[in-house]
Amino acid sequence: MFDVIVAGGGAAGFYAAIQIAQKNPTLKIAILERGKTVLSKVKISGGGRCNVTQAKFYANELVDGYPRGQKELLGPFHTHAPGDVVAFFEERGVPLKTEEDGRIFPKSDSSQCVIDCFLNEIEKHGIQLLKNSSVKGFEKLKNGNWQVSTMNKNYETRILLLATGSNTRVWSFLQDMGHTIVPPVPSLFTFNINDERIKGIPGISVDASIEIPPKKIFSSTISVDLKSAPKQHPVLESEGPVLITHWGLSGPAILKSSAWGARILEKYKYNFRVIVNWTPEYSTASMEGFLREVKEVEAKKTVSRTQALTLPKRLWMRLVGAAGISKELRWGEVNKEQLKNLSRQLTACSFKVEGKSTFKEEFVTAGGVDLKEINFKTFESKLFPNLFFAGEIIDVDGITGGYNFQNAWTGAYLAAQEIASRSLTVTT
Repeated sequence: MFDVIVAGGGAAGFYAAIQIAQKNPTLKIAILERGKTVLSKVKISGGGRCNVTQAKFYANELVDGYPRGQKELLGPFHTHAPGDVVAFFEERGVPLKTEEDGRIFPKSDSSQCVIDCFLNEIEKHGIQLLKNSSVKGFEKLKNGNWQVSTMNKNYETRILLLATGSNTRVWSFLQDMGHTIVPPVPSLFTFNINDERIKGIPGISVDASIEIPPKKIFSSTISVDLKSAPKQHPVLESEGPVLITHWGLSGPAILKSSAWGARILEKYKYNFRVIVNWTPEYSTASMEGFLREVKEVEAKKTVSRTQALTLPKRLWMRLVGAAGISKELRWGEVNKEQLKNLSRQLTACSFKVEGKSTFKEEFVTAGGVDLKEINFKTFESKLFPNLFFAGEIIDVDGITGGYNFQNAWTGAYLAAQEIASRSLTVTT
């Protein structure tokens, strides 16, 4: 018999169990983990460095990083924000650092120190860690307690906190009980693109802007020249670094679009067009005017070897070639149509996306327990007393940069405060 069972040995589960034990040391707490290892997502996050949180210390700024859950998280972030998370780790011997883009990492650049911190804390507080305990089901007993069935045995607990992430089996249990589950779709993914303009030049990163237009205006035979297409507002827009990879395009601008457009792009079956402006300070028209000036000033120099803009050389040469300009052609020999083509390649470079890839090992899912069915002051179910949620199990997801961990920490903290404050008497 336990006072509290936390299902899920990940970031949210450990943080919640530790916070509960710290506030109310008398409670008997167990963490159930389905595998033989814990905190596996913490281990691989941030390329093995663990992006603990984001350096946005005001709730109204922090919520901008959540495509789903913006409104609901505003209040919770006023209670437990990145500053509180930083204090939690540093007080436990894990010093942190903030990088230029706002991401916060351990100074050691190793996720292992976060894992060690959690393992030390549960041992210190006497929290039981039960591995190889995959949850098969849970139900409310007549005495008001919960029975949790695992692969090994059944456990009884007064309070159940689910921190099982995007576990479809647990979502199915909740749905059978009466909770609404928003269908899960992938979020935070990169775009698969097979295009000669970016093939063979991985590792190039450019501050760019991207647009994803409505799919209906395209056909499978559309060319790169979009001049004749009807002008429609893009369904998604983003700015930031765009990274050329072996399989297509990635980087913050792409990842933000994949998060904000998770459901739209799923409807498109991950086949759509993305328009990249490699030079966001220019429109196509203003770029054309600028290139005419370059043509006059650099008339005797070859276009491919004389970069008019501060783009990586390999990318510049690919775009020049795509505009129909040969390697030996001089600026003075470029005709009007070639100048227009180059302007479009630089400011409205259209790529056909055919599929997606997981961003490194950091998979995030949009979907989960419907937010209307959760009390965001406590992260308790509105349908079932003494049932709490934390982390990715609910329909909240963030963009890359520590936002998803911050959701886990905040939800776990608020649930823990409520759980620990309730007067519990163990009956054996």
